[in-house]
Amino acid sequence: MGVLADGLIDAQGFRANVGIILADSHLRLFWARRAGQRGWQFPQGGIQAGENPEQALFRELTEEVGLRPEHVQLLGSTRQWLRYRLPPRYQRRDSLPLCIGQKQLWFLLRFTGAESDVRLDASSTPEFDAWRWVDYWHPVDEVIFFKRGVYRQALAELECLILEPAPPAV
Repeated sequence: MGVLADGLIDAQGFRANVGIILADSHLRLFWARRAGQRGWQFPQGGIQAGENPEQALFRELTEEVGLRPEHVQLLGSTRQWLRYRLPPRYQRRDSLPLCIGQKQLWFLLRFTGAESDVRLDASSTPEFDAWRWVDYWHPVDEVIFFKRGVYRQALAELECLILEPAPPAV
């Protein structure tokens, strides 16, 4: 497995990554705009050498959103890696090994903190410059085209973890 400064790339060229779906008590999802850009997405980031996916999840959550473990409840994750390919124009041809896409484990978290706990300026190079709460399936329609399939898969697999069970019949 090759090592880059910001993550691990497997033999097929996919960078190991975590995706973070953060839900509030109204089943709305945290949706963030990439700094200086028009695109919106969920927080995500590479797994570093020596890190397991859960460690990467909490590091990325703090770096990108300013939230710490006490601000969230981990509800679960996808059972396996979900992959997407980067279009050639987004591939960094000068990186070795060549990264052709991401393989991601997705985590679903319930936000238990206060909105004032969200700090997009928690790192020296902010990933996001705005955020909002959106309906559960909204991200599939708004995220950049090459991530839509993975978003759909992750949301479909994790949806059962967030829905409240129906009350028992009397």
